[in-house]
Amino acid sequence: MAIKFAATGNLSHEQWLTLRKTGIGGSEAGAVCGMNPYRSAFSVYMDKVSESITEQDSESMRQGRDLEDYCARRFSESTGLKVRRSNYIYRHKKYDFMIADIDRVIVGENAGLECKTTSVWAADRWKSLDTVPESYLLQCQHYMAVMDYDAMYLACVVLGNSFVYYKIYRNEELINNLICLEQNFWVNHVLPRIIPEPDGSKTYDDVLNGYFTPSSTSPIPLVGFDKDLQRRKEVSQMMTKLEKERKCIDQKLKLFLGDSQVAENEKYRISWKLSESTGVRRFIVKEIA
Repeated sequence: MAIKFAATGNLSHEQWLTLRKTGIGGSEAGAVCGMNPYRSAFSVYMDKVSESITEQDSESMRQGRDLEDYCARRFSESTGLKVRRSNYIYRHKKYDFMIADIDRVIVGENAGLECKTTSVWAADRWKSLDTVPESYLLQCQHYMAVMDYDAMYLACVVLGNSFVYYKIYRNEELINNLICLEQNFWVNHVLPRIIPEPDGSKTYDDVLNGYFTPSSTSPIPLVGFDKDLQRRKEVSQMMTKLEKERKCIDQKLKLFLGDSQVAENEKYRISWKLSESTGVRRFIVKEIA
């Protein structure tokens, strides 16, 4: 069984954020593995090594917290399963850098429940388990690893549209790989304070831009980057060529559309519609699943 690390009943949000710095949580597993489009391993690293306990918040995050109870109730209504709060932060019994603060425990099953909220614009991501964001699936596997669960339920309120839930079963191979990646991140980066390697993501850029404060104007020796700079030049030339090729294809499609707004077949749908807000025709190519 998992180790009860801290009771959460009377914890302030600030205290909870402080405790979260002591390990990798389920919501961070996807970022550590490079599978979260909105967060990088570097941002998780900075959160762990920084003395700051502030957390960026947004309206969507606030709504997610406030609607957690509603999501749990809808899940119980839909499945007939009873759920309860865990009221603890847990640690893995062997890998103490893995922590878990699950939303709900399923009564009568060796399983838990993770509650999500999303907008109607993201409804397509929840139409089947195969399309659910990978970072959420990794979050569930992380919780199963820490809690020694056989399964996790993942439920989502699609605001103003629908309610969905899925049962995700324990995948030992995936869990073993997840443990290796998280252990590497914790042991080789967080503990020795070594910044993770760049991954090319926008989130890595965002953290990097705020990490250093340029002050010296004196040049420093540029050593060991000749191959990287040559490759950068080649990639830039390739991108220019590919962008021109893409625009050429778009122009062919626009000529085909002419005065029509939409064309489609069994594989693709293209549209060239006038935007009411900008007054400009917006060109969109979409692959039909």
